[in-house]
Amino acid sequence: MRVVLLGTAAGGGFPRWNCACAQCSAARDGRLAARTQECAAVSGNGRDWWLLNASPDIRTQLNATPALTPGPGGTPVRGALLTDAEAHHVMGLTGLYGVPGLKVYAAPPVLSALSPLRPLLERHAPWMWADSFAEGGFVLAGGLVVSAHALGSRAPGYLPGAADDRWVTAYRVEDLATGGVLVYAPGLGEWTPALDDLLAGATCVVLDGTLCAAGAADGSVRGPRGRRTSWHLPVLGPDGSLAALARHPRPRVVYTHFDSGNPLLDPATDAYASVTGAGVGIPSDGTELRL
Repeated sequence: MRVVLLGTAAGGGFPRWNCACAQCSAARDGRLAARTQECAAVSGNGRDWWLLNASPDIRTQLNATPALTPGPGGTPVRGALLTDAEAHHVMGLTGLYGVPGLKVYAAPPVLSALSPLRPLLERHAPWMWADSFAEGGFVLAGGLVVSAHALGSRAPGYLPGAADDRWVTAYRVEDLATGGVLVYAPGLGEWTPALDDLLAGATCVVLDGTLCAAGAADGSVRGPRGRRTSWHLPVLGPDGSLAALARHPRPRVVYTHFDSGNPLLDPATDAYASVTGAGVGIPSDGTELRL
């Protein structure tokens, strides 16, 4: 299995267009690596590729990835698997219109949220839409078997959505040829026993790294009257994801979906040293993982 991390930043990318913080300024000056919004691509055979989320930066990401370059038969992208309905995870679908037969997998509440967009996306060519929680999982072209796992009931802020614990999901992707197992979870609000079970059989885990520490501001989310709020589980601290990962020494683990203010974006920080010293990766855009 091949996994390419097309983008590794949270909503708005890095640097954020409207932010003049020290880190965004450093990225504009070239002192820190810029990052596009979180998205990945996975393939079991190197010919059929599936997107994991579809960021607004998808055109740039696809053009920067040789494996996803169109050939005489057209694009190798077969469709997308969505982890939620957040704008920075689904708006890239609008850049994919015109390709017939793309298949989009998502949880039922996410499919419902996208229903107003479907006439726009299918104006030039029909797509297929599928429930990612279908019993028994589903098989992707290229020899991959996938199952979706509920991670949270938080609906996007732009929706009044009814309560549903499938608003945020993780995907388990198994390569039938190699036995490699990817767990892709770029959004995570809390650590649960179910997540422990999911990681126990994984070869590689791509995990939510939005916030470094508890209480840190998430620049991509604002509450009433502009107050910053956050749903994401922090990386560091006794209740953070890094501490929980100590129970899972087997899989390779990398973080993704970094907020622009996260010190993990700077290799010179103590936070970066703490995470990488624990054997967990902080990859750049374009990093390829092989399972």
